[in-house]
Amino acid sequence: MATEDTKAKDAAMALAEEARETEWKFPSFTAEMFRGNFRWDLMHPYPEQDPEDKKIGDELIARTKEILEQYVDPFEIDATGEYPKEALEKLAELGLFGMKISKEYGGMGLSQINYARMLSFIGSYCQSTVTWLSAHQSIGVPQPLKDFGTEEQKKKYLPRLAKGEISAFALTEPDVGSDPAKMSTTATPSADGTYYLLNGDKLWTTNGPDSDIIVVMAKTPPKIKNGKEIPQITAFIVETNWPGVEVAHRCKFMGLKGLSNGMLRFNNVKVPAENVIGKPGMGLKIALTTLNTGRLGVPAAGGGGCKGFLDDCAWWAKNRVQWGRPVGEHQAISKKIANFAADTFAMQAMVFLTCSFADRKNADIRLEAAAAKYFCTEKTWTALDDLLQVMGGRGYETAISLYNRGDRPFRVERAMRDMRVGRIFEGSSEVMHLIMAREAMDTHFKLIMPIIMPQKGQKESKFKLIMNAAKFYISWYPKTWMPANTNFNVKHLNAANRDHLVFCAKTCKRLARRLFHTMAKYQAKLEYEQILLGNFVEIGTHLFVMAASLAFAEHLLAKNPNDQTPQELADLFCKNARQHIDAQFRAVKKNHNYLYRKVAKNLMDGKYAWLANDIYDGVPPKYRDYAKNAPKPHKVEDMQEAPK
Repeated sequence: MATEDTKAKDAAMALAEEARETEWKFPSFTAEMFRGNFRWDLMHPYPEQDPEDKKIGDELIARTKEILEQYVDPFEIDATGEYPKEALEKLAELGLFGMKISKEYGGMGLSQINYARMLSFIGSYCQSTVTWLSAHQSIGVPQPLKDFGTEEQKKKYLPRLAKGEISAFALTEPDVGSDPAKMSTTATPSADGTYYLLNGDKLWTTNGPDSDIIVVMAKTPPKIKNGKEIPQITAFIVETNWPGVEVAHRCKFMGLKGLSNGMLRFNNVKVPAENVIGKPGMGLKIALTTLNTGRLGVPAAGGGGCKGFLDDCAWWAKNRVQWGRPVGEHQAISKKIANFAADTFAMQAMVFLTCSFADRKNADIRLEAAAAKYFCTEKTWTALDDLLQVMGGRGYETAISLYNRGDRPFRVERAMRDMRVGRIFEGSSEVMHLIMAREAMDTHFKLIMPIIMPQKGQKESKFKLIMNAAKFYISWYPKTWMPANTNFNVKHLNAANRDHLVFCAKTCKRLARRLFHTMAKYQAKLEYEQILLGNFVEIGTHLFVMAASLAFAEHLLAKNPNDQTPQELADLFCKNARQHIDAQFRAVKKNHNYLYRKVAKNLMDGKYAWLANDIYDGVPPKYRDYAKNAPKPHKVEDMQEAPK
């Protein structure tokens, strides 16, 4: 008999599978790579931005710089925790809240490349500013309306949003993070079907406290499929001035002091049925699709932040002298700053490549977007941590303190606080691992899972399923052992970088083979081997970034053969990536993952309580009864009448 935990897990899995894009309509470099195919042709020649489109981006960046310098003081915002409303007004006047909204609805209609360039530029100056803009249009109302909205919805809301009315995306709840099956916010349809009653709390809604129009995900009545009840999540357009919408709490964080973020409460909010985005039950699919492209804003802003530190890094390494030599000449320091430059180059290569895929409209970027978000946020954190270490006390001291005592105002301390959240929001690094792992195994899941875990109502016989799988693997598996095609059309890469391409092609086959072996070994239990899956995702991600970096280097060298610096940056990144990939393969083969589970369980069971002897828990007595200060949950009677 199934336990409640099992039922909950099955419901969550069913909901997640229901929301996934099940077909690959367009090619994906990363998806092909996980199947053992190194599709260099999908990224080489590296796409170059159209000159006219680039001119649009250049002019907009120049105008944005003027506004930032006049109205946005990131040092002051960090010190006061207040974002200037005048700055928001000026950004809106320039049209920056409509960058991703088409001209037809009053927006700028920027290409994904120019949008990423804008976020990268603004991110190099003020992360709070870039968060206001990206939360509004990367994941806020404009993107889901663009992809799933009706013409009536677009005409009603997009012009308002393009002019500067602020939007947000409300998915997370106090007790629900990445498991929407546990969502408690409900939308109950009226008897006549003309409206829904929305009730619940949403937490960590970026822009939420100051938003005008938001997308809210809520549970609607479940549907039955194959005898099982599947929760339904539906997306709604909600205007925050409607009766029953309340800002229950404004959240404060370690960084991004100019952020608007909080807990929103919906108490019997009457939402017209025409404000459903897509169809009832499509909410999670809409959320996942929105995040595919929306996630590109995070790595663009992070990469821009790192690019903004290159000058500080070079200046410090050259001008800070210790033991008679610039600190950058000491090997321990040169390693850190060299990796900083190489990783920044790699981030630029993969983000703009993925953005060009998005602009083409003929590529599936669900894996590439997740990889870009994961890789860039992880590398940004490592790079900033290394930079702080290189700068020592000046890295740890605030910029205003440095300035007030006559020193160069390095911003590393603030950047560490502002950009650490990149590894968490819009899907944590761990969630990115799981998303990518599921997509990486899609081919095998479709063939094998119906055999080892048949579903009720499954149409094909087990024998037919086995024969179909056998037919595929008899052809596919031997190919993973065959030599890879290493005849690459490159003219400018040096021998070292050509060797990296050969490594990528060969390792794709090795990756596909080992992934299949691991799935065959663990079968249905593979879902519990998250560390192993993470190892494979690490391999795939770094292969993708290696290929992107090499394609980018070839592109730059073709334009300017006399400048060999792209060779050096690509070579250094690829050498580091190969070491990392080899380590991940070793970890798949030999590890002690079982011990993590054992020690973690003992910790949860209180068996290590003795470690905490003779300490103080750090919470002053007056804060211990924290529950009394919590925003009181609403109480709603079933089918209560909505406000008129």
